[in-house]
Amino acid sequence: MSALVLPSVELLSPYETGKPLDELARELGVTDAVKLASNENPLGPSPRALEAARRALESVHLYPDGAAYRLRERLAAVHGVRMEEIVQGNGSNELLDLIVHTFATPGSHIVFADPAFVVYRLAALAYGVPFTAVPLRDQRHDLEAMAAAVTPKTRLLFIANPNNPTGTHVGRAAVERLLRELPPEVIVVMDEAYIQYTDAPDFPDSLRLRGLRERLLVLRTFSKIYGLAGFRVGYAVGPVQLIDYLNRVRAPFNVSALAQAAAVAALDDAEHVEKSRALNLRERDRLTRELTQLGLSVAPSQANFVLVDVGRPARAVYDALLRKGVIVRPFGNLPTSLRVTIGTERENQRFLDSLSAVLA
Repeated sequence: MSALVLPSVELLSPYETGKPLDELARELGVTDAVKLASNENPLGPSPRALEAARRALESVHLYPDGAAYRLRERLAAVHGVRMEEIVQGNGSNELLDLIVHTFATPGSHIVFADPAFVVYRLAALAYGVPFTAVPLRDQRHDLEAMAAAVTPKTRLLFIANPNNPTGTHVGRAAVERLLRELPPEVIVVMDEAYIQYTDAPDFPDSLRLRGLRERLLVLRTFSKIYGLAGFRVGYAVGPVQLIDYLNRVRAPFNVSALAQAAAVAALDDAEHVEKSRALNLRERDRLTRELTQLGLSVAPSQANFVLVDVGRPARAVYDALLRKGVIVRPFGNLPTSLRVTIGTERENQRFLDSLSAVLA
């Protein structure tokens, strides 16, 4: 059967998602579990977004607006860009895949960090594009090493800022230097899914750096702070020529009518965003502090999760936490670490108590 697919596809493993609550109930009979595995907003979506989606239900017999006009119009106003510089996606995951599909071939080359968001690697393998995965330095993107990995065949360079799964960030000066120094033919993709959770003084908003480089794509999502993960809405901002090419390859009607309506309404609920951000900042600090007091190493996070080194095989700790009704996220390439989403105060306390018991 291997002759049916590219050799790189033969090497792929399916994307591992955070274990669903229903699955844990079926497998272990745990019915009161908390899920801290998928970096979702514990406060849920904006009530305005839910109401807009309910109203949109009346028209689900019609195809959605394939151009997502109202959503792109609202995003353009929020970010001070032109509508023609925005393309919508079925989550930012689809856009990442679409970018590789559109701009890379088996004869080109991609650069990304390791570990970083696994979709960069999955997309490269799926389309048979050679890549260089540059190890992190001090748990952060090593932008100098990434620039050194660029070859004449490199067409894409991905940066997750903040990074997933570490939560760490690279500062404005380093990003500006990279944008200026890379060869002009390289498309830099800044993946900023968690930008609304950041508070570091040197954190760069890449939309403000577009003047430094023509070939720059900035990705954002509604899955995190806006609490619309189940609707699957993301978008990319970039030069008109790049956006036009992405639209030529993009599947029609890729964002549902309900998702578009919810996303537009979510953008107008600044109060819900600020409430979500405040909870995350407060609880992220608390989790980091209390995990450190347990003698564990925690990566400095700017996201809505923390990466904690438990100092022993993480898969065993993960399994033990499951039996206590706490779902977190292990990673095969981080054998002693777990990624833990910032939940509510109650959910975080349950995790801390359960982890203390497991480690004891």
